[in-house]
Amino acid sequence: MPGTILETSGMTREFRGFIAVNSVDLRVQEGTIHALIGPNGAGKTTCFNLLTKFLAPTRGTITFQGRDITGMKAAAVARLGLVRSFQISAVFPHLSALENVRLALQRVRGNSFDFWNPESLLHQYDDRARALLVDVGLEGYEAEPAALLSYGRKRALEIATTLALEPTMLLLDEPTAGMTHEDVDRIVALIRRIRAGRTILMVEHNLSVVEGLCDTITVLARGQVLAEGDYASVSRNPDVVTAYLGSPDA
Repeated sequence: MPGTILETSGMTREFRGFIAVNSVDLRVQEGTIHALIGPNGAGKTTCFNLLTKFLAPTRGTITFQGRDITGMKAAAVARLGLVRSFQISAVFPHLSALENVRLALQRVRGNSFDFWNPESLLHQYDDRARALLVDVGLEGYEAEPAALLSYGRKRALEIATTLALEPTMLLLDEPTAGMTHEDVDRIVALIRRIRAGRTILMVEHNLSVVEGLCDTITVLARGQVLAEGDYASVSRNPDVVTAYLGSPDA
């Protein structure tokens, strides 16, 4: 049986008296795809920011692979293998797809001064960069400037740069937001391909994507855990239905 790779206990974040995340207990099992869902303002992205240390919790603890990371900085957490994407695609628009991935591979090497060296030295990363582009379905787009890629392919490129960091656990924030049906299908297929040997935690509004991909779903509402389980159980939960659709007596 897989063990717990990420766990929070009483994770809370307050903003000047407003409680955005309220005593969230979360357990993500190794090798699974786990979704955080909930209506707008439920605290999903704030949870992501807490888990990846872009925010510090007001109270509570966060444990990754048995290690307390509550007080660690974002860069240190990423080096441990807990890596995230963002809602807005974060690629360099005027660099090619290959150059974007190559930069991420260069960063893994830990040398931030390679840009002072001859460009020829960077070509040592080309084969690995091309392999990552193939993994995310961007074969044939190596020389394409990122700015000219479709939105869905930009998101795929961002995932490729994230995979270049060799994450143990990947956090995807709204990976299909704003996409056409064709791009959604492409990203869903991509997530299925890259899950081997990894754990994925994702925030996602598209419930058909969640139903088709995720092993476990945690539903948040007003910063608290409302329900948890597989899609069939949470979709039938009356509290979840009310959170999404409102009370029939309202």
